[in-house]
Amino acid sequence: MTMNSQHLNDLMSFLDNSPCNFFAVKTISRILDENGFTRLDPRDKWNLKKEGKYYFTKNDSALFAFVTAAETVENGFKIISAHSDSPGFRIKPNAEMLTDGNILKLNTEVYGGPILYTWFDRPLSIAGRVIVKTDDPLRPETRLLKIDRPVLTIPHLAIHFNRAVNDGNPLSKQKDMLPVIAKLNDIAEKDNFILNLIAGELHVNASDILDFDLSLYDTTPACTVGVNNEFLTSGRIDDLEMAHAAVTALLESESTHMTRIAAIFDNEETGSGTKQGACSPVLMNLLMRINESYGGNFESYVRAVNSSFMISADNAHGVHPNYVEKQDPTNHPVLGQGPVIKINANCKYMTDADSAAVFKAICQRAGVPCQTFVNHSDVAGGSTLGNILTSQIDLRGVDMGAAQWAMHSVRETAAVADIDYTIAAFREFFNC
Repeated sequence: MTMNSQHLNDLMSFLDNSPCNFFAVKTISRILDENGFTRLDPRDKWNLKKEGKYYFTKNDSALFAFVTAAETVENGFKIISAHSDSPGFRIKPNAEMLTDGNILKLNTEVYGGPILYTWFDRPLSIAGRVIVKTDDPLRPETRLLKIDRPVLTIPHLAIHFNRAVNDGNPLSKQKDMLPVIAKLNDIAEKDNFILNLIAGELHVNASDILDFDLSLYDTTPACTVGVNNEFLTSGRIDDLEMAHAAVTALLESESTHMTRIAAIFDNEETGSGTKQGACSPVLMNLLMRINESYGGNFESYVRAVNSSFMISADNAHGVHPNYVEKQDPTNHPVLGQGPVIKINANCKYMTDADSAAVFKAICQRAGVPCQTFVNHSDVAGGSTLGNILTSQIDLRGVDMGAAQWAMHSVRETAAVADIDYTIAAFREFFNC
């Protein structure tokens, strides 16, 4: 299979422009706008047309793009789901903390399950959304903020003060992981420091800022590594690689026999229990609205769901060159050798023999190699979008992802080859 360097370049640009969930959705929205998709508002009455291209967002951090079928909704839905969020740090309210020498640090809260050590001694900055008041209390204005220069660092304690640091050192999220943002000339600068910084960046009055959802991010750009540039290293590969692949395949596919959907949820890293997460009825509501646009009723909706298939796309653990023993003895997904089907006997993934067979057949038709991941039996695995969604919608489907290293590190590593393999499999799924 010939590699498409444009896919790599597009993914690297997407990663660099998506330092947090809000910017991931903004970037995807721009791509969809440029490719003729119509943005919908869930509050409006929709007038969907056959073979129409549409999308909408939820809470600025989840996005659902779809192309409607040419004939009937009862042929079903082809769905690829992924998520926009990644583990890291959120800035708390009243975050300013002044220390000796007028050094200002910020009070933060851990989001999800990051590998804490990887965040030390890096050039960090701030991104997210800021809520600004308007004349209507129920409709404040949302502004996105991305400070493009490094403004923070989390300094590690010198080894001279902890000689056992390399033997294992438990970390306090409240004490050890707080980032430094400034050395103040006057302690009075501490008051409303973050609000004043935000106001200056957005050119608004600090008094008009009602609240914010702001995260830290590593400012180091995505890049390739390896003698032959065979690996990609970046923040947020989990799960923006799959979000990018889902949207790219939607744009590159053509079949309208069935309605095609790319569903990018938020808050997977914290359990999906939000209105923009997979536990919410947002996808079910979308399917019902599409069904109604074709004049369908409850029976046609049920028939459509039972004719549907979903790929739950969330990256997988590739075998680590230094920790082979952590993997299952007979299932070793390798970076660069194709998409990974994720299997769990206790139904933490939605994969079963039927859905795994479907995905394997799709990969074969696309000329793409395929692998399997099963947890080492002594290691408990996590759940994904797939089994959460099937608690509401009785979809056939498979859990899969591209193999990667250092999942939940501030910088993760994936294989360049798997970018094209995954997109090709997704494109074949939408077209078959």
